[in-house]
Amino acid sequence: MKYIDEFQDPALARRLLDDIHATVTRPWALMEVCGGQTHSIIRHGIDQLLPEQVELIHGPGCPVCVTPLEVIDKALEIASRPNVIFCSFGDMLRVPGSGRDLFRVRSEGGDVRVVYSPLDALRIAQQNPDREVVFFGIGFETTAPPNAMTVYQARRLGIRNFSLLVSHVRVPPAIEAIMQSPDCRVQAFLAAGHVCSVMGVAEYPALAERYRVPIVVTGFEPLDVLEGVRRAVRQLERGEHTVDNAYARAVREEGNPAAQAMLADVFEVTDRAWRGIGTIPGSGWRLSERYRAYDAELRFSVEAIATREPAECRSGEVLQGLIKPHQCEAFGTTCTPRNPLGATMVSSEGACAAYYLYRRLGGTTTAATTAPPTAPVTTAVEASPVG
Repeated sequence: MKYIDEFQDPALARRLLDDIHATVTRPWALMEVCGGQTHSIIRHGIDQLLPEQVELIHGPGCPVCVTPLEVIDKALEIASRPNVIFCSFGDMLRVPGSGRDLFRVRSEGGDVRVVYSPLDALRIAQQNPDREVVFFGIGFETTAPPNAMTVYQARRLGIRNFSLLVSHVRVPPAIEAIMQSPDCRVQAFLAAGHVCSVMGVAEYPALAERYRVPIVVTGFEPLDVLEGVRRAVRQLERGEHTVDNAYARAVREEGNPAAQAMLADVFEVTDRAWRGIGTIPGSGWRLSERYRAYDAELRFSVEAIATREPAECRSGEVLQGLIKPHQCEAFGTTCTPRNPLGATMVSSEGACAAYYLYRRLGGTTTAATTAPPTAPVTTAVEASPVG
């Protein structure tokens, strides 16, 4: 298969669904870790075409969503400084802090710029040697290598007016934290393929064995997700708990050694707070001692900023898979993409945004609720129920 259309083929999807229906004999709860997978599931109605015994739980796989409120407030404080050019990917600009967002800072005169690569921010620093340029570095193992490379380049080129506000997090410790929760219902994981394309799968076998959960490395198109579900359900039905790579076209067992070497040089593992969840030991990165001079948090003395999550926003429970977005009282009423209470409503990978965009206002869509288990899969795979 070479083309995206082939990974959305209704006939192939139907065959995968038939296999899942024929295999499952009891209830199972699977968590997709990646927000991109969540959007694919909701957009194509995959969860509603699966057997009723198979529940998909949305995990904390949206990098914007898990960035804690105190880091957003640190970004707002730095971006408000008069001599700062604050650079970020566009999906962070509408994430609310305690009282405003980066769009508001820009409207108030702050120099906030959207860039498409951290290297764009480094070029801006070269072009503006009399100003401090900060890049907002967030995300999982997928986005960490280019941010590490940018800091490496800044040090190599002697660019001193560039720094990185770091909020990088790691997936395996989050999986462990989920499994240790007393409220955990997860029996298998669909692991994020892009993360594993960087880091490989070396950290997952121990987790699968310790918690006796299948972990299936999965892509993001409809057929990718269905194949991941099929393999996970087969393991569960057989009483197995191994790591299975269902995304071999992009993921090698060893991952990307060059990217891993860059991460090991520039970053070091640290405890990291996750929005709505709390601090997970060893779940993040910070700049290593060799590159500590490029740490914006230290350069601008904002490390002491600490804030509390708003009580009315239940995004933490959504990120832990404890509730679905529509089960939050604020969803679609006091919390909308235009007036969000939390990042899960504005991020392009947020579960709340997916439910709102694809009209899961009450947990259902007209496209899928009328489709019996044997209905043509085109009702979900070909139709995007945007209302």
